[in-house]
Amino acid sequence: MLGARRKRRWHEAQQRVEKAEIMVDKNSFFWKMVDGRLPSPPCAQTLGLAFGAIDPERGTIEVDFEGKPEFVNPVGNIQGGFLAAMLDDTMGPALVATLDAGEFAPTVNLNVQFHRPAKPGPLKGLGRVTMRGKEVCQLAAELLQNGKVVATATATAVIRRM
Repeated sequence: MLGARRKRRWHEAQQRVEKAEIMVDKNSFFWKMVDGRLPSPPCAQTLGLAFGAIDPERGTIEVDFEGKPEFVNPVGNIQGGFLAAMLDDTMGPALVATLDAGEFAPTVNLNVQFHRPAKPGPLKGLGRVTMRGKEVCQLAAELLQNGKVVATATATAVIRRM
């Protein structure tokens, strides 16, 4: 019986979170980066990150990256660690776009699957928040090159106050 009550309370709490309207705080560091009031972090600059469509209410984002020749392994493909970083820099901003000033959300778990080799050149990241709790959040992303998925990822992030 206790298990059923716990499940019901969890379900009710999830519904409240899902129905909550996201209030975007344009003074958060993310939005200051997007509108140029702050520079992007060096890691994002290294990856050639450029923001595309951002929808904080839906928890989705599109970003562009530049797969540089410096990122290739001995056979000429972009090394998987760079692709993983691109996926992390896709999912993280999908969540960070929803945070208040003074909050951040470090990734605590990252799972990456590689589907096909990526070559130097443009890549597109599509990220989304799949579950946004009060603290713990689930994220997912795809990384595409020439319209084909090269890698996918899921992650867990935890919202913290700075």
